[in-house]
Amino acid sequence: MSTTVSRNSSSAAFHRSIDFKRVLIRIAKLKHVAQSLLTAVSLPLRAAENPSAALPPPASITVDFTRDIQPIFAHSCFKCHGPEKQKAGLRLDDHASALRGGDNHSPAIVPGKGSESPLLRIVAGLDPDLVMPPSNKGERLTSDQIALLRAWIDQGAIGSKEDASSRSESHWAFTPVNQPPIPGTTPFVVQPVNAIDKFIHQKLQAAGLTPSGEADRVTLARRLWLIMLGIPPTAEEVRDFVTDPRPDAYARLVDKVLSDPSYGERWGRHWLDVVRFAESNGFETNRERTSAWRFRDYIIAALNADKPYDRFVREQIVGDALGVDVATGFLVSGPVDIVGSPDPVLTAQQRADELDDIVSTTGTAFLGLTLGCARCHTHKFDPISQKEYYAMTAVFSGVKHGEHPLPLPPDQAMQVARLDDTLAHLEKQLAKFKLPADPASRVATGRPSLRPAVNPIKNEEILSPINARYIRFTILGANQSEPCIDELEVWVGERNVALATNGTRVTVSGTLPGYEIHKIEHINDGKPGNDRSWISNEAGRGWIQFELPRSERIDRIVWGRDRLGRFSDRLVTQYRFEAAEQPGQWTVIASSEDREPFLKKPAKPHPYRFELFSNAEAEQGRMWFAELGRVEKEREVAAKTPTTYSGTFKQPGATYRLHRGDPMQKRETVSPGTLALFRAVELSSDEPEQRRRQQLADWITNPANPLTARVLVNRIWQHHFGVGLVATPNDFGRNGARPTNPELLDWLASEFVTQGWSIKKLQRQILLSATWRQSSLPRPDALKIDGTCRLLWRFPPRRIEAEGIRDSILFASGSLDSSRGGPSFFLHNVDRENVYHYHPKEDFAPAEFRRMVYAFKVRMEQDGIFGAFDCPDGSLVAPRRTVSTTPLQALNLFNSRFTLDQAERFANRLRYEAGTVSGAQIRRAWQITFSREPSPQEALDSGAFVAREGLTALCRALLNSNEFLFIP
Repeated sequence: MSTTVSRNSSSAAFHRSIDFKRVLIRIAKLKHVAQSLLTAVSLPLRAAENPSAALPPPASITVDFTRDIQPIFAHSCFKCHGPEKQKAGLRLDDHASALRGGDNHSPAIVPGKGSESPLLRIVAGLDPDLVMPPSNKGERLTSDQIALLRAWIDQGAIGSKEDASSRSESHWAFTPVNQPPIPGTTPFVVQPVNAIDKFIHQKLQAAGLTPSGEADRVTLARRLWLIMLGIPPTAEEVRDFVTDPRPDAYARLVDKVLSDPSYGERWGRHWLDVVRFAESNGFETNRERTSAWRFRDYIIAALNADKPYDRFVREQIVGDALGVDVATGFLVSGPVDIVGSPDPVLTAQQRADELDDIVSTTGTAFLGLTLGCARCHTHKFDPISQKEYYAMTAVFSGVKHGEHPLPLPPDQAMQVARLDDTLAHLEKQLAKFKLPADPASRVATGRPSLRPAVNPIKNEEILSPINARYIRFTILGANQSEPCIDELEVWVGERNVALATNGTRVTVSGTLPGYEIHKIEHINDGKPGNDRSWISNEAGRGWIQFELPRSERIDRIVWGRDRLGRFSDRLVTQYRFEAAEQPGQWTVIASSEDREPFLKKPAKPHPYRFELFSNAEAEQGRMWFAELGRVEKEREVAAKTPTTYSGTFKQPGATYRLHRGDPMQKRETVSPGTLALFRAVELSSDEPEQRRRQQLADWITNPANPLTARVLVNRIWQHHFGVGLVATPNDFGRNGARPTNPELLDWLASEFVTQGWSIKKLQRQILLSATWRQSSLPRPDALKIDGTCRLLWRFPPRRIEAEGIRDSILFASGSLDSSRGGPSFFLHNVDRENVYHYHPKEDFAPAEFRRMVYAFKVRMEQDGIFGAFDCPDGSLVAPRRTVSTTPLQALNLFNSRFTLDQAERFANRLRYEAGTVSGAQIRRAWQITFSREPSPQEALDSGAFVAREGLTALCRALLNSNEFLFIP
């Protein structure tokens, strides 16, 4: 517009007229441009609304992939999406890969639905920003070619005969578990004891090998104790077995070991490795999780009780629905970055990493699948699409790291109930000292003071008695989020007429979805506490209305957020109560207007005004009030609920497929579900959070699932023989190892399910087999054929793990504290600042002489002595420990203060048990460490050594010997 200042009004009017015309011309031009744009994009817009309208109709012929489709792909697509290069993760030369799609679209082809298949829409140019093939890579597809592609997809997108053949030969781990026939007896001197031996002998015979004979009884006892319990047997236990003449002596010994409580401590450690358990957060802060030990104790107790494995799995995924809240510690056993940031990118990445940890560990622990490989793209080896990965992510998207309150133990709950009765009696006596809720009543009685502010435990509205059939509680404000009410009571004298059992009907404004413990029926079920409460679906708002069976003369209303005192969030701070005898004729009977303002620190819940009464009455009231305070404190201690680091759960929002795993590149929404490789479960996007996990647990533990039993059986076999039938216990996919004895694996998996998913029954079969009882002596002829002993022609000896070494040293010295469970002990000194620092201890007291499974497991830090023996630190899952031999191991085991101290304690034990005679001390030392008598030469050499170096030096040497450290 003109910037000239007009000298008269006519000149100004002229300029304004010129400017207005210019505006009109510009508007006309914009309309023309807009109309052109609308015309230009009308086809793509119509295509988005109705894809079929913009696509060529499908060809009318029966399409053959090899004849009609493969040439199109080869000519126009393979350059970028073939065997040499797969841009955007899309590969079209392989039929299965083509169906799965790539990074941008998964799936790219929807069999039977050509118009809905992203691949067809892209080659047809319906998305102007993504047209294939690009102009610089070749000519666009013709209408006839697109019609052929559409017809091929509509007809099922069937590949070539070769593709169909390869699909029928599915990967072994994805095929159903069918119990194979047990092989016949082989012509070996060592005869099979059970079916396990027959499968093993069949493979040995095929390889030209023979099994070894049975180990001697001392060796069997030591092997049994070290593998099953992680400590050596006592000399007396070995002697009893060696001299037991009964034919079932060994079977009795196996049963004894399986029932020993040390069993759970030993095998619990194996499972804790699999689920990456540790008791600190990791990352730079690495703070402690002081209640995580409860999950460890749960694992140990579950294994000792031989909890059926399918139940064991279900509890770890959805234990909060099964009354085993501590078990969901599995979900959050991994590391978590607790450092907050205003950067939304970092925050989104942290959350994506948390969920990936849960999904990946679930896949490896229970299914033996590397699900994490599909986070950024469709799995390169296994039939797992990126979309399926995010369907699994949606299952867990309501899970977050954090502590979870546990229910009160029964005896503690009974104590709380007794104290509640006492409190109720005292409150009844003190009732006359309370201020009425009705302001007019207070003025009339000379008590105009404000009532105290609301508190989360218990609030009372003392009313002037009023007839009412309808009572409405309108919530006008809360201290945080959607308000919560655990119980709302309406009293007539000594009767709570609001109880559902009295026939009272309740309606509410709305309920927060997805939580079984927060429902409308919990408002008046007579069971207080957060775990049976109602939460509104509006932040700071909501209403509850009671309809009594008949009109009642009510005189008191009691309500709270959490009567058990565990939670103070979601507290109603502003409200009003109304009553009516007829619908709609409401009268306000109480409100928050006459209460003191709510502060962040909740007010004390017992406001009494003794000064308004006579001296005698006031003195009596104060005595009652003092007693009330004492009982309240006692109740507070009694009602203190234990907590466990087992996660928190909340109804999640939408889950998106993330392009290349980038949380800032969201693609289409994905509903919760399972993998398609076995009876896929697909859930709605608004499925309640807990039910998502329930459905996944059902899918994993379905007896027909081809992976669950196989994976667990293989893990058990691995810890008995050092390596599994499948050498890659966390990868049963195409990139993992094939089983050395697939028939035996399937027979064991089938038996495992048939026998009720009992781990101990499975182990008993293995332990009683002739295969497990073989001698471990090497044979040169067999070593040439099977040097790694994968076919099990002998029992493969191996060094025991770090925990077993430490526990066995404590056992030998007589220092082992056998107390079980409870909070962990520390092998580190801790600097508890904003960032926690852990310094390995060098000196140890009896408080640290418990079994190592009870040591506080620090992430990213190792114990200064036994961490060198290949201990995982909980940062990643550890399905199988590496076995290294390093100078540091020898130095730690020989020169550490721990070993020196335990050697001295061992020597003192020998002096106490064997007296002062060197020969008796040496004999006892051999019995304790090796479960046998010393040979004459060993006794002679040891006597000379003791005379020269002392008894403690001999003890130190024995604790470092291979015979002590190895499973024979």
